[in-house]
Amino acid sequence: MKKYINAVVFSALFGAAAMAAQMDVAAIIWPAYHDEPRWRELGIFGDKNGEWQNVYEAVPKFKGHDQPIVPLWGYEKEDDPVAVARQIDAALAAGINVWMYDWYWYGGRPFLEGALNNGFLKAPNNERMKFFLMWANHDVDNDWNNKVGEKHKRDVNWSADVSYDEFTKVLVPRFVNYFKKPNYYKLEGKPVFAIYQFRTFERGIGSAEKTKQALDFFRAEAKKAGFPDIFLISWTMAKCKTPCAGKEATIPQTMKFYSINAGFSYNVIFRDDPYEKWGERMLQTYDKHKATVGLYYPVVSTGWDNNPRHPADEFTAICKNKNPKDFEKNLRMAKKWVEENLPEGRQFLLINAWDEWTEGEYLQPDKTYGYGYLNAVARVFGGSGQATDGAEEKPEPQPAAVSAERGRDLSKRQGKGLYYK
Repeated sequence: MKKYINAVVFSALFGAAAMAAQMDVAAIIWPAYHDEPRWRELGIFGDKNGEWQNVYEAVPKFKGHDQPIVPLWGYEKEDDPVAVARQIDAALAAGINVWMYDWYWYGGRPFLEGALNNGFLKAPNNERMKFFLMWANHDVDNDWNNKVGEKHKRDVNWSADVSYDEFTKVLVPRFVNYFKKPNYYKLEGKPVFAIYQFRTFERGIGSAEKTKQALDFFRAEAKKAGFPDIFLISWTMAKCKTPCAGKEATIPQTMKFYSINAGFSYNVIFRDDPYEKWGERMLQTYDKHKATVGLYYPVVSTGWDNNPRHPADEFTAICKNKNPKDFEKNLRMAKKWVEENLPEGRQFLLINAWDEWTEGEYLQPDKTYGYGYLNAVARVFGGSGQATDGAEEKPEPQPAAVSAERGRDLSKRQGKGLYYK
C-alpha cells in the first residue's frame, strides 16, 4: 500500500509538471561565476571567483538597500559539474526545463565558455535539461568593473566584431557541434539560436549581402548535420543596413531579408516604477513587440539592481519592492499571454534570470527570499517545488523611495522605461 501511495503522489506531482511542459520555460544563464582566465586581461576579479567578487564586495547605498546579496547555496563555481548538477535538479523541480546560455567570443577566442563546457555539459544529469545558445555579441566595456565610475563605464575594451571568415570557419562549426548534443533545444526540429545584437553581427561581417551569405552558410552546415534548418531569433534588430530603397531598414525588413524566425526580449524592466506595477507595462511591451516582429518570445524579469557593478560612491537606480509574490503574478500574466499569442509547438517563455546576481535578477535562493522565486515558478508551471527555510516569508526591504544617501545618483542620466543591456 505504501508503494502505491508513493506512486500516486509521484504521479500527481510530475503529471502536473508534464502538463505544464507543453510550454517550455527557459531561464537565462549569465556564465560569469567561475575563474575565467580572461578576466585578468580586463584587470578584474583577482580573487579568482569570477563575478562573485562583485556580489560579495557590494555595499548598501541607502537605508534598507538589500546589499550585499548572500546566496543560500554559497558562492558556487559554475564550471563545477557537481554544483551545476544540483542546480539542474533545482531548476527542473521548479518547472524550468531549458537554460539559455549567454555565449561570448572576442579577439579570436571564447570567453566564459567554461561554465557551459566544463560545468553544464559535464554534469552527470545534464541531458535532463535542454539548453540553447544566445550569442551575446556586445562589445565589452567596463560594465563589470566595480572600480570604474560612470565617466569611463562605456569605454570599449574588446570589440564583438567577427569577420565573415571567422564566423564561417570558426564559429559555425562550434555552434553546429553544440546543436548535435541530444539535449540542445529545438523548435520544429530546428536548433534554436539567438543573436543578441544583430546590427553588431552585420557590422563585423561588413555588409548586408555578406551577412546574408554568412547565415546561408550557417543554415547549410546545420542541414549537412541532419537538421531541417536553424530557428533563428534576435533581440536588437534596429538600425541594420539591409537593402531597402537606399535607407535604413525597418525591423520587419531586416527579419525578412535575413529569414529571422522571431524576435525575443532579453530583458524588460521599468526602473521608474516599483515592481508591483510592472505587470501591465510588461504586457504592453509584449504587444508592442509582437506588432513589430510578428512571432515574439517574451521575458519576465525578476527585478533590477546593478549597484554591485558600480563604485561604492555611485548609486544607480534600482527596482523598488521586488518580491516573489508579484513575480508570480507577472509570471501568470506572461504565461497567459504566451498561450494566447504563440502557436502550439512554438511556445516558450524566458525568465531573466537564473543567476544575474549583479543585476538583481536571479531565481536561485538567497538569504532574503529563500526559495521564494523558485517556488513561484513551480506554482505557475507545475513543478514539484523546493524546500523552504522560512526566509521567503520574511518581509522584504520596502524603501519608501530610492534615494542616494550615499554617493552620486546616476538614475537621471541612465533613462527610464524599457532597458536594453
